[in-house]
Amino acid sequence: MTAQTRLDLADQGEAADLAAFLGRLLRFDRAAAVRLQAVPGAGSGPVNGAVNGSGSGAAGGGVLAVFGRLPLGGSAVLAVRTVRLAALAGPADLTVSAGQLLESVDEPGAALGLPAPVTGPAWAGLLPPRSGWQPLGSPPVDAVVREVLAAVEEFKARTAEVPDHHRTRQVVDALADEIWSRPLAAVDGLPLRAAHAAHAIGFLRPGQPVSAHRAGAWLRLDAPAGSVALRTAAAPGAGLGLSPLR
Repeated sequence: MTAQTRLDLADQGEAADLAAFLGRLLRFDRAAAVRLQAVPGAGSGPVNGAVNGSGSGAAGGGVLAVFGRLPLGGSAVLAVRTVRLAALAGPADLTVSAGQLLESVDEPGAALGLPAPVTGPAWAGLLPPRSGWQPLGSPPVDAVVREVLAAVEEFKARTAEVPDHHRTRQVVDALADEIWSRPLAAVDGLPLRAAHAAHAIGFLRPGQPVSAHRAGAWLRLDAPAGSVALRTAAAPGAGLGLSPLR
């Protein structure tokens, strides 16, 4: 729970990056919710496995991790953007409307208003683990993007081949799942779905490093702009949601 209504960000760049991330999330789902976790004095360390690649936190500040869901095909991937804070009185954890959060971003003032909490969707009740991550590899970002773009072209071509009267959402999702469930050649053990999500949300950028990790049933792909995470198997509690926070 949190009684805070405003967070001071480290600088205007952090505010602009957060606004851009929220805007991209909302293009996938106009009614999207995000879960927020703020930790004092965290600097650039991990929050639930999310790596902050935007620099070190200010002394005495903290870090805010913003978790959102990307509905790609029949499965989903979590996108995570961490933001450096100028100061934070204590930890905060709540789920809010992504649209309302975007409206509350004050770029000139490098601040963020916290909207009223909402009842969280099921995915918000089960986030990636904070520790226990083992490296899978650090592939060249260009190789990852090439695989993603080739798969996107295949998806478009095969979708176009389906007769209009058979091109239902179920058929399209099944085709997407077939393609995105394939292993990523650039990283052993990581599905194309993770790279597709990272590319779609704007995390894969030329010349920037990427790395993959595993922790139990969870997989993660990290880049300086943010991380994506997904589970490879069901786990207890997957259907649990969150109650409103007051």
